[in-house]
Amino acid sequence: MEKVWLQHYPANVPQTIDTSPYPSLLSIFHASVQQFRHQPAYSNMGRVLTYQELDRLTRDFAAYLHHEAGLRHGDRIAIMMPNLLQYPVALFGAFRAGLIVVNTNPLYTERELRHQLQDAGVKAIVIMDSFAHVLEKVLPDTSLNTIIQTGAGDLLGGLKGWLVNFVVRHVKKMVPAYALPTAVSYRQALRQGATHKLDDATLTQEDIAFLQYTGGTTGVAKGAALTHRNMIANLLQAEAWTAHDLKPGREVFITALPLYHVFALTANALFALKIGAKNILITNPRDLPVFVKTLKQEKFSFITGVNTLFNALLHTPGFDSVDFSGLKIALGGGMAVQRSVAEQWRKVTGTTLLEAYGLTETSPAACINPPDIPEYNGMIGLPLPSTEVSIRDAGGEELGFHEAGELWIRGPQVMQGYWQRPEETARVLDREGWLRTGDMAVINEEGFVKLVDRLKDMVLVSGFNVYPNEVEDVLTLHEKVLEAGVIGVPDEHSGEAVKAFVVRKDPDLTEDELKAWCKQNLTGYKRPKYYAFVDELPKSNVGKILRRELREAKSG
Repeated sequence: MEKVWLQHYPANVPQTIDTSPYPSLLSIFHASVQQFRHQPAYSNMGRVLTYQELDRLTRDFAAYLHHEAGLRHGDRIAIMMPNLLQYPVALFGAFRAGLIVVNTNPLYTERELRHQLQDAGVKAIVIMDSFAHVLEKVLPDTSLNTIIQTGAGDLLGGLKGWLVNFVVRHVKKMVPAYALPTAVSYRQALRQGATHKLDDATLTQEDIAFLQYTGGTTGVAKGAALTHRNMIANLLQAEAWTAHDLKPGREVFITALPLYHVFALTANALFALKIGAKNILITNPRDLPVFVKTLKQEKFSFITGVNTLFNALLHTPGFDSVDFSGLKIALGGGMAVQRSVAEQWRKVTGTTLLEAYGLTETSPAACINPPDIPEYNGMIGLPLPSTEVSIRDAGGEELGFHEAGELWIRGPQVMQGYWQRPEETARVLDREGWLRTGDMAVINEEGFVKLVDRLKDMVLVSGFNVYPNEVEDVLTLHEKVLEAGVIGVPDEHSGEAVKAFVVRKDPDLTEDELKAWCKQNLTGYKRPKYYAFVDELPKSNVGKILRRELREAKSG
């Protein structure tokens, strides 16, 4: 089965990539700034930053971090904000100062934020004022000595910037009271940095670029140490895979997933910069009418999302009248793409919703479907260039075609390890560089990988494996179902039974209708034994259905 997929690789995609031309992400940054200097780089709320402006602002920010904050090579800086222009400025400014970026979810609780700041030994943080009250409460327990606070409108400029900050703070009242007396404003940091000279830090491929924390659903959150080489490899893999479709300096990206999440971090924040694209940042994708209005303002060629986001867009009035004539690639990841969503997406937009697969630990992309597939195929695709996949049993032995086992991955994008957790690292990384993903998958004779489910989410019914993804996929194909989440619950007869949580599209939908539908489409042991109709499903910040929370609420 070794490298069988190479026989079926797209003709225009190389089988391997070479990272040696780029010493670090900084070299990619400077190459793009030089090549696309006068073109738009990032856009948010109508304000556009050119690559030249991005160069100047990141220089000033880096100079502040180095000269005023006293940060040095290898120090950790947290960035805690939604998609704003301040994010890429802080990101690339941190690299220019030689720092390690710790992406931090703005919705963290005190416990989660305290753990991450302590675990990473963070010395500085850039934080949007809406979340500063949480930082205030954990500050005494951290090693922070630099706090840079920003408002939503700080880089919009002029009256518009002032107005956005005023509305957020005083009309929408989205900034709870806080006291951080040592905090410096974002604009003040830029002004002070502009008074200093800057010599960009010297970084190598082996330097850590990010401590990217995992969700912590199986325990305490761990920081995946992603090196500059890891990230460069994933960028070059993505560039090679899409080179036939995406042209340097001519594309427009839509970034609705948060940039602090590894999917958007690589596929949008970094990849868009690598190919000189214009990157439209969506600050609040949950405001779907405004999101759709933004999509109508400019032709776009590339959009990323998770299944729930694409589904929500498809059910938002006006989305079907968006101009999709420029759309080349729609990329779904982060969770399984459901057939019902993919088919509706194709019908409305005329493009295939490409399913991809990755992990925080793989920077993140590992497998992706070829851009030219005509329709949804239920697969997560082929391994990217220079990437190997293997399906293993519980003892680590390789399985054959169509045999379900744990997906193992090896490639230049695989993390260095978990930050200061050698035992945790050893559990998932072997001496030969293979990463145990914890995901169940099968592979066919053409090398296409199909994800079955997370090992921990698998339901065991009378000794038979039931994968929630499959049952959810069937449920959402029902015309009256909007969303579904499936878990296993204890059962005295079968050990476990399947329970489905369903969000109705049609309020008249009954349990009997669903039972009949599942009887028609699922073998007996896979059919839900219990149903619960709910108004909404619990989701993560990027829209993944949180089965853990469904399990906690199973008595409801």
